[in-house]
Amino acid sequence: MPSYAITGASRGIGWGFVKHLSEDPSNTVIGLVRNAPPTIERVKNELADRKNIHILQADLNDIPALRKAAADTATITSGTLDYLVGNAAYLDTFDQFAGPGDLLANSSTEEFTKQFRSFFDTNVLAQIFLYEAFLPLLLKGPTKKVLSISSGMGDLDFNREWELDQAILYSSTKAALNMVNIKFGAQYKKDGVLFISMCPGIVDTGYANNINPQEAAKFQEFVGKMQVYSPAFKGAYEPVESVKMMLSALDKLSIENGDQGKYLSHLGTKRWLP
Repeated sequence: MPSYAITGASRGIGWGFVKHLSEDPSNTVIGLVRNAPPTIERVKNELADRKNIHILQADLNDIPALRKAAADTATITSGTLDYLVGNAAYLDTFDQFAGPGDLLANSSTEEFTKQFRSFFDTNVLAQIFLYEAFLPLLLKGPTKKVLSISSGMGDLDFNREWELDQAILYSSTKAALNMVNIKFGAQYKKDGVLFISMCPGIVDTGYANNINPQEAAKFQEFVGKMQVYSPAFKGAYEPVESVKMMLSALDKLSIENGDQGKYLSHLGTKRWLP
């Protein structure tokens, strides 16, 4: 009876994990969300017949709440955990559609600094405390896998080769997160805990639905580069489609095969798009 704890489970990729994994009644699916009541209501409305879903409230930036969520998870799973999926992240249009020079020219020092701290607090520091809270459960579980949702935007060579100047803060946090997973993987390899950073591909989460014309132009510039990078690229995946590919790739990875700390795509390779 595999158990999964997923952060950011209220929507997007996180909800895709909950929806897909709960199809198998033998799975125990634990969704961590910042505000539990709306997600509990969504489960009742959309997945009412699935009794293997548990929604827990835990803001990633609230360390006591993370520890309580881990304790509540232990109650549900009898003290163990097979998979931890670190999906939740801070994402803001502040830096997504502009280069660093434009950001600095068009925002105050205070605003830029505030955004910098918001990105790093959630996408890097909070992930470390997430691991601290849930590692005792993982160490007692039979599977011991941590899947951290990263991004191809954290790949230094990819950004350099394709001259991607946008999303400096988001990209920097994903690069830092990849290193966090390498460091945790190095320490916990002897205990059998596998840490994997994985890009989900380009996924339709509704994020770019309400951008302004200038942002849309920058986004289309990025899409154009991705179509050259991968002529087979036909558009964004639906969340569950991406989830299925990531889980399929994760299933093939192991410490024994030398995969500890790897940074891969949903395809199980370093190709960020097919």
